[in-house]
Amino acid sequence: MDAARLVSELKCSEVTLIDLRGLSPVCDFMVIASGSSERQMRSVAQRLEDLGKERGSPPYRQSRDGGDTWIVIDFVDVVVHLFEPEQRAFYDVDGMWSDAPRLRWRESADGAATASQRTRERR
Repeated sequence: MDAARLVSELKCSEVTLIDLRGLSPVCDFMVIASGSSERQMRSVAQRLEDLGKERGSPPYRQSRDGGDTWIVIDFVDVVVHLFEPEQRAFYDVDGMWSDAPRLRWRESADGAATASQRTRERR
């Protein structure tokens, strides 16, 4: 959830947190977000790496396409996809996992998660 909050705070849009536990042999959670520019996405990727290092979980690896329109940061249990909006629509990673639960990750104004936000929702 921290990765989803961070990318939202850094002005990424359409932030989605997907629960893949029991569905994917690769990771437990996936964060998908849209960036507004290559520069912003590179900056967000760096901040995510820093967050992982601060928490004792540096990224296993990071991958970028040639134009920085899709950046993947792999923390093993959590994989973060940062997309330029058109690339996100084209690759439709959200749709590939349409049967997986979406998790509510936003906090209330006082910083505490509400009961409804702690529950999982299905699309």
